[in-house]
Amino acid sequence: MPERANDTVDYVVRFSLWARFQHAMIILLFGLLLLTGMPQKWPTLEASRWIVDHVGGVFAARWVHRAAGVAFTGLLVAHLTVAIVGLLSRRMKPSMLLSGRDFRDAIDNLRYYAGYTDIAPKFGRFDYRQKFEYWGLVFGSVIMVVTGYILIYPIPVSKFLLAELIPAAKVMHSYEALFAFLIVLVWHMAGAHLSPEAFPIDTSIFTGKIRKDKLKHEHALEYEELFPKP
Repeated sequence: MPERANDTVDYVVRFSLWARFQHAMIILLFGLLLLTGMPQKWPTLEASRWIVDHVGGVFAARWVHRAAGVAFTGLLVAHLTVAIVGLLSRRMKPSMLLSGRDFRDAIDNLRYYAGYTDIAPKFGRFDYRQKFEYWGLVFGSVIMVVTGYILIYPIPVSKFLLAELIPAAKVMHSYEALFAFLIVLVWHMAGAHLSPEAFPIDTSIFTGKIRKDKLKHEHALEYEELFPKP
């Protein structure tokens, strides 16, 4: 939750240390998983062979991939635990939960972009794009974790579940990873760092701070809550 600021400062503390740590870890672990996973999906490519050789061979690449996967699992469990406990204890607001307003905001924003209206919708702490991306990340991470452990332990899994689950998990794991990479490359990078408002980079998730004028422009409802008019 951002600190309640006053008019004597030109920024608001928007992200906690915990949030910034999670973001940094996702960058690191997602990068390692892609770097060591994609060469296993396309092993015949020259770029894949170059990566595998520089990592230390295919066995080293698999070891790093699995180690990063275990660390990613721990991060996912920690995130969900902190979020659930925070919501149940009411120390956190459910600011990431989707509501009917988010879908109306999406339609209104598309109408604004298309020129059907001159008034852009006002957003709260997180807009519909950030919420859609967040829930995509959560559900995608669950799919990656579950299918990843199925592939690590195929024999124990096949003893209790259908053996056909193993190749199905391989396909899901592979294409969910590719889908996640494309989402980050196209959706996240374009929206968070390459948009006219953020270019060349939005530093708020790294510093935890956001300028007041930027907050007012991008999250007007949150700004009005922090700086109510007298």
